[in-house]
Amino acid sequence: MASETSVADEKAPAGLSRYEADAEDGQDGGGDSKSRLSGLLWHGGSAYDAWFSCASNQVAQVLLTLPYSFAQLGMVSGILFQLFYGLLGSWTAYLISILYLEYRTRKEKDKVDFRNHVIQWFEVLDGLLGRHWRNVGLAFNCTFLLFGSVIQLIGCASNIYYVNDHLDKRTWTYIFGACCATTVFIPSFHNYRVWSFLGLLMTTYTAWYIAVASLMHGQAAGVKHSGPTTIMLYFTGATNILYTFGGHAVTVEVMHAMWRPQKFKAIYLLATLYVLTLTLPSASAAYWAFGDELLTHSNALSLLPRDAWRDAAVILMLIHQFITFGFACTPLYFVWEKLIGLHDCRSLCKRAAARLPVVVPIWFLAIIFPFFGPINSAVGSLLVSFTVYIIPAMAHMVTFRSPQSRENAVERPPRFAGGWTGAYVINSFVVAWVLVVGFGFGGWASITNFVQQVSTFGLFAKCYQCPPHPAVASPLLAPPIAPSPSMPFGFNMTGMFAPMSAPSTAPAPAPMHLGSLHHHHRHHRHGL
Repeated sequence: MASETSVADEKAPAGLSRYEADAEDGQDGGGDSKSRLSGLLWHGGSAYDAWFSCASNQVAQVLLTLPYSFAQLGMVSGILFQLFYGLLGSWTAYLISILYLEYRTRKEKDKVDFRNHVIQWFEVLDGLLGRHWRNVGLAFNCTFLLFGSVIQLIGCASNIYYVNDHLDKRTWTYIFGACCATTVFIPSFHNYRVWSFLGLLMTTYTAWYIAVASLMHGQAAGVKHSGPTTIMLYFTGATNILYTFGGHAVTVEVMHAMWRPQKFKAIYLLATLYVLTLTLPSASAAYWAFGDELLTHSNALSLLPRDAWRDAAVILMLIHQFITFGFACTPLYFVWEKLIGLHDCRSLCKRAAARLPVVVPIWFLAIIFPFFGPINSAVGSLLVSFTVYIIPAMAHMVTFRSPQSRENAVERPPRFAGGWTGAYVINSFVVAWVLVVGFGFGGWASITNFVQQVSTFGLFAKCYQCPPHPAVASPLLAPPIAPSPSMPFGFNMTGMFAPMSAPSTAPAPAPMHLGSLHHHHRHHRHGL
């Protein structure tokens, strides 16, 4: 835990906290070229680093499922929900940053030193509101980050299958679980400088590839845009967007990695505005091009023709998902280190070895629940709703409920929000809306959809939503067709044997036998 500071620690430059002064000393140390290169790539604590971390963590594999959500919601509702939840997420991220600064200021007045200790959200709740709030915050935060890591691992297996389908998705999950375990060697968010930059660059390419490729593809023959069709699908799509803009569960850790955490206040909003420039064009274009067909293709890449551009998008998204896995898992590493008493250990190898048990349950859960798409909505409604929306809003209201606490607050609510009164009104609305719409209706819809996936595909599905492989597909499905240049093996990703470049000229498939009809009936929903 944190320890008391020495007298030397109090000799901080004017206007800087002790932590900031220590960080600046670390920046200035080491004048050789090797140290400067290491600082450029490895040690990040500026406002720009925080912006890259927030934007990179906010949009990763969920980018591929947003067109699926648009098919569930319809174009207008999809756009409105993205704008609405983007603002809501930015507001609650601002609340978390204010509560962190309040906690940090109070502790520094008591001469507590955090140089060898990373502050986390549950500790902020403990210091401001007591152990009951700490326990609730710890439970929701850790569970959300656990399943957030699971989703990234599932997304890796789902995406790589479109580049190499010689292995099933479960086998790819084994492989990428081992690869993602290497994140145990990244000490903290302070060391994600180059990774967050590259991750955002890669996802930017993927987002604009989806948008441009969809527009160039044009509307599919007989395309329909009938969403929303059912209440269950509508709220399932809405909770996936709630999950999309709920990536600020790591806000406290990102702020603690900054040299001047006070600059964070508007960073998440600016990151959200950039993310919207990626999510809105890609989801809208894909839904315009493919319409209701997306209801059975939760991964938008599955509908786009296979070529070098798509393969590049898949590979770049895979690398970003590896980075985002580290973002979600690092706070869990910190909690585990504190539990076993190794958080202040100086040895990176010892800490890395101690972190490995955290990866094992993530690996196991990704194999049990490989439901790419539906699991996002379930996590959004049951975990994200409380972790980053309801709890921060309520914590802010309770922390500053007394006139004295409001008078001594480190940061007052902005004037454009209506001051303290406006902040309480907004917080009350956030709690009511997310509790009823996000957790209530969203929870019912997403769990219903999730249960349907379990009943259809079962737990431990070997290859969730995979089309029939050409090597094992029944010859009665269609007559042999020569492979097309754009699609080796001569079949598209929906499982029908036909050239991707000329679907309208493909011969009609022969009638299925009864066994094939039964197989088709079990897998017709949400097939990629």
